[in-house]
Amino acid sequence: MLFLRLLWQIPAGLFLVVIVFLFANEYATARPSRRTKDIAYVTTNAPGVDSERHLLDVYAPKKVANSTKLPVVVFIHGGNWTSGNKNLYSFIGRRLAKQGIVAVIINYQLAPAVLVPVMADDCAQAVRWTTQHIAEFGGDPNRIFMMGHSAGGGLAALLATDDRLFSKFGLAGNPVKGAILDDAAGLDMFDYLTKMEYPNDQQYLVPYGKDPAVWRTVSPMYYINDHTPPMLMYSGGRTYPSITSSSQRFHQLLLDHHVKHEYKVLPDKKHIAMVTQLFWQHNTIYQELLRFVGASN
Repeated sequence: MLFLRLLWQIPAGLFLVVIVFLFANEYATARPSRRTKDIAYVTTNAPGVDSERHLLDVYAPKKVANSTKLPVVVFIHGGNWTSGNKNLYSFIGRRLAKQGIVAVIINYQLAPAVLVPVMADDCAQAVRWTTQHIAEFGGDPNRIFMMGHSAGGGLAALLATDDRLFSKFGLAGNPVKGAILDDAAGLDMFDYLTKMEYPNDQQYLVPYGKDPAVWRTVSPMYYINDHTPPMLMYSGGRTYPSITSSSQRFHQLLLDHHVKHEYKVLPDKKHIAMVTQLFWQHNTIYQELLRFVGASN
């Protein structure tokens, strides 16, 4: 009986140890940073405003010299364009802030309430807010970089490549200085939805609709040109075949247009692991991101 009791206690004990470790780790990471939650990035009384989805959080280092302006990373979450929330990614905000970056983690509207073009507009408006207000948090509005995982990676790539997203909101030019794409999905949804090669592909008609012209409009593959900003691209060695294929084609187009970038496949990483690895501060992506954005830490 004693042996059986010990067997039951071990999982609970290990679980408690893991929970204590994670909370201690998060506390240690949080101490050097400050989080400003639930900032509305659109006028709150404007038509069509979603009180939950039109919000962002800012993570900034606590100790910054008054004259220092830090690089800014705007992170867009994934979730198949139908789910996800900025609150799940506080660990990314904390770790970026700890390493000398002002991080902006955003929400945006999701399907089926809206289609992807509206999501892209939301993200562009969050970046516009960032250009106007990030200096108040110690960030440099002239050094704004996009970052995203999965669906968020595709949106980040779109904001970096499609200047029209900003001109429609009154910005003279595209403020995005570069992008970090983490196992990005949706780089070429025109090709993907035209072919419908994989099981359950019909599900993506919910966020993208049934008009092929729309699929092309929100596919960053078709906006790459000689003026596209620099990029860091990562895909998992065991990610979805569609992400592998589109990432390779995106990489080749960047090469064709002589766009400064790096593309790396991380061995044995599956799609979800490509973002959960960012829990660890010394992850390869963070190390290269710091150099990419010009962070001093």
